[in-house]
Amino acid sequence: MELVFLGTSSAIPTSHRNHSSIALKAFGEIFLFDCGEGTQLQMSKAKISPMKINNIFITHFHGDHILGLPGIIQSMAFRGRKNPLHIFGPKGLVEMVNIIRNFGYFSLTFEIYMHEIEDGIIIEAENYRISCSKMNHTVLNFAYSIYEKRRPKFIKEKAIALGINPGPDFGKLQRGIAVKVGDNIIHPEQVLGEERKGRKIVYSGDTTPSDQMLEFAKDADLLVHESTFEGKYGDEAGEMGHSTSVQAAEIAKKANVKRLILTHVSTRYKKSDILETEAREIFENSTVAEDFMQIEVER
Repeated sequence: MELVFLGTSSAIPTSHRNHSSIALKAFGEIFLFDCGEGTQLQMSKAKISPMKINNIFITHFHGDHILGLPGIIQSMAFRGRKNPLHIFGPKGLVEMVNIIRNFGYFSLTFEIYMHEIEDGIIIEAENYRISCSKMNHTVLNFAYSIYEKRRPKFIKEKAIALGINPGPDFGKLQRGIAVKVGDNIIHPEQVLGEERKGRKIVYSGDTTPSDQMLEFAKDADLLVHESTFEGKYGDEAGEMGHSTSVQAAEIAKKANVKRLILTHVSTRYKKSDILETEAREIFENSTVAEDFMQIEVER
């Protein structure tokens, strides 16, 4: 599982920070979280093809998180895309995407499926689960969680002892399918070990610190949390529906996450050292994201 930060600025892009967008490479797919203005150009620089993206997740409808959508959808059509595109986001998504469909002159060559989300699981796949949870911002904002499903370890010695020969039956049992050996039915739990914890990534979108995030990010391997301002601007951050580096670090510590990445940095910071320093005083494993930073989430 690898995160590529395509944009790490707040409301206004700068010469070194683009609008919000993160690509996740995992499970043989590329997932896109938020799509600020200029995202497709950032993808080109990062050598990520928009044609490989089948799922886009929008946290909220502020321009710095969505204005790249018209361009990326039209570029997909110009390239002759045929595969459907799924877009997830808050209520109002259907209306917004329908406007995009009629924005400018182009022919849509693929289906777009819009999913207006509520708290809970929004994708349940064989290898992963994606969930969302409402956070606290000036407009409706959802955080997203990506959880890796790991099958229990297959214990070869147990299988052989039960009379199963190496081959297709091994694979069936690993996938949770019972097999027949002579007159006996061998069930997967007879040859599998204990449940194994998968990796978990959480992305906050824009939010003030909240109890919802504490619960949602609990025990995450990686928390990507907005950090628009440094600690002394806590009141200003709260009024604008944002968090400080100090608040993000406190969330990470209380939620028992392994690593914290700070993003959505205000344009007032030409250098982000103060944000990282403040965060590390509370939660040592903290890093401020930069555009094109790549983070491998290891087990």
